[in-house]
Amino acid sequence: MASPSARTFPTASSAQQIRAYRGPAFLSFGFRPFFLGGSIWAALALALWLPMLEGLLTLPTAFNPVDWHAHELLYGFLPAIVSGFLLTAVPNWTGRLPILGTPLLALFLLWIAGRVAIASSALIGPWLAATIDLAFLATLIAVIAREIVAGRNYRNLRVLVLVSLLLAGNAVFHGEALLGGTDGYGKRIGIAAVVLLISLIGGRIIPSFTRNWLVQHFPGRLPVPFERFDALVVIATAVALLGWIVAPDNGVTAVLLLIAGTAHTARLARWAGDRTIGEALVLVLHVGYAFVPLGFFLVALSILAPDVIVASGALHGWTVGAVGLMTLAVMTRASLGHSGRELTASWPITGLYVAALTAAAARIVAAFDVARMPMLHVSAAAWVIAFGGFALIYWPMLTRPRQ
Repeated sequence: MASPSARTFPTASSAQQIRAYRGPAFLSFGFRPFFLGGSIWAALALALWLPMLEGLLTLPTAFNPVDWHAHELLYGFLPAIVSGFLLTAVPNWTGRLPILGTPLLALFLLWIAGRVAIASSALIGPWLAATIDLAFLATLIAVIAREIVAGRNYRNLRVLVLVSLLLAGNAVFHGEALLGGTDGYGKRIGIAAVVLLISLIGGRIIPSFTRNWLVQHFPGRLPVPFERFDALVVIATAVALLGWIVAPDNGVTAVLLLIAGTAHTARLARWAGDRTIGEALVLVLHVGYAFVPLGFFLVALSILAPDVIVASGALHGWTVGAVGLMTLAVMTRASLGHSGRELTASWPITGLYVAALTAAAARIVAAFDVARMPMLHVSAAAWVIAFGGFALIYWPMLTRPRQ
C-alpha cells in the first residue's frame, strides 16, 4: 500500500498496540470497512441508476438521475476507496498507530451518513444534505493531515492536496446544484483530482509492485522507477486538466489533452507491463492505467469531433476504465496482503477484472452511440458483477482476523 518512498518503521509501542487490539477485526484497519462499504455502494448505486434513468425508480433526492449517478460514484464510492487506501498506507508512512476501533467506526458511519443524506436530500433539504456529505472528506483530510504531521512525513502531504481538490470539487458540485448551475465545474474538478491521484499514486506503486514480482518470478527487463520524466508527465497532466476544467470545449485544451495522453502512453510503456501476463494481480494495474491516456484521447476527440463522441460519454474512459480497474486492482491486492494471504489472483478475482474491463469497454462503445442503451445495460451489469463480486469474495477476509 505504501509508495516506494514510504518509511516503514512502526515503533515498538505502535506494534504492541496493534497486537493488543481486541475489537472487531472489521475495525482493525481502514481498508476493511471502506473497501467493503465502497464496493457494495459501487454495485448498488449502478443497480439503482438505470431504473432511475428510465423512470422506473425514484429516490427522494434533490439531484436528477444523471447528477445523482455522477455524484455518488465520484464523491460517494471513490472517497471510500481513497479512505481505505490512505488509512492503511499512512501508518506505514509515519510509523504511527492506525486509526482503528471506535474512531474508525465513526468515520465510516459519517461516510454512510453522506450517502443517506444525498439519497434523501429532497426530504431533509439540499443544504443539510450537502453539509453532511462534505463533512466526511473534510474530516478525513483533518485526520490524515494530523497523522502525517505528527509522523513528520511531510512529503506525503501532497497526496492530501489532491484529496482537498476532491473536496473542493464536491463543494462546487453541491453549489452548482443549489444555485441551478449547469456548467459542470464540480464534475470536472472531481474527475481531474481522480486522474491526478491515479497518476501520482499509480506512478509509484505500479513500477514498484511490477519490479517486485518480476524479480521473484521473471528476471529480465524491469520497470523504470519514478524519476524526472514521471514528474514532467504529472505536470503536463495538471496543465491539461486545468485547461479542461476552465475551457472544456477549446481547441487548445484538446491539444494539451493529446500531449498529456501521449506522455502517459510513453510512461506506461516504461513499466514492463508486457512481461506481467503471468499474474493478473500485477497485469491489471497496467491495464487499468492504460485507461488514463485513453481517457485523454477520448476527451480530446470529443472536443475536436463532437459529432463522433459526446463529451459526457468520453469521460467514462477515466471514470469507468481507469477508476474501475485501478480501484479493483488496489483493493484486491491490499486486502490479500494485509489479511495475510498470498499475493496472487485466483480465477474468481481475475473474473472481477474481466467484468470491470467489460464495463469500461461497453461504456466507451456506448459513448460512440453504437447500440447505446444495450451497451449501457451491459456496462452497468458488468460493473455490478465486478464490485458486487468483490464484496462477496472478500467479505470473509475483510471481516475476520488476519491469517
